Amino acid sequence: MRLILILSMTVLWAQDFEYIGTQKCKTCHKSAKKGAQFKLWKAGPHANAYETLKSEASLKIAKEAGLTKDPWETPQCLKCHSTGYGMGGYEVKDAAFWEEKTKKGKPTKDVKRMAGLQAIGCEACHGPGSKYKKKKVMTAVFKGETDPVSVGLWRIGEGTCKQCHNEASPTYKPFVYEERLQQILHPYPAESE
Repeated sequence: MRLILILSMTVLWAQDFEYIGTQKCKTCHKSAKKGAQFKLWKAGPHANAYETLKSEASLKIAKEAGLTKDPWETPQCLKCHSTGYGMGGYEVKDAAFWEEKTKKGKPTKDVKRMAGLQAIGCEACHGPGSKYKKKKVMTAVFKGETDPVSVGLWRIGEGTCKQCHNEASPTYKPFVYEERLQQILHPYPAESE
């Protein structure tokens, strides 16, 4: 009985944080004053991780691995080339989903959210953003008034990266955390905290 209660509480806690998509993060993290974090991410390798699945090289790797679906529809690939796959984030959708529009002819909220998860986006490393997306929450985090973990922010370290950058990857290259970190850094300027 205790095990069921603990598992239920864990599931409820995990579901409390939802993936919102990188476009929502862009709202607060695009200005030069904030370190132009979105621009730095967009210029880096993680922003195009999903799109690389559509390349000839990825199709060849998938075929050699014996995958029966396209890489952009395969769990083995999506877990490291999208955000939150299998954890309430990115999901494979049919063509009809991507065509859904609002009454004004624009993509629906669900379509925009899912499109914002087609990459190694902010939430792939920082955690689902539904609770920390508000400025007042982040201000409280920076002031030390709110525990980052309590609002869904993950503690980032070498283990975060090695969930994907490991020998199970068919394109694995030796991973030196300090070197790779320098390639993707997008710091938040201290003076804007």
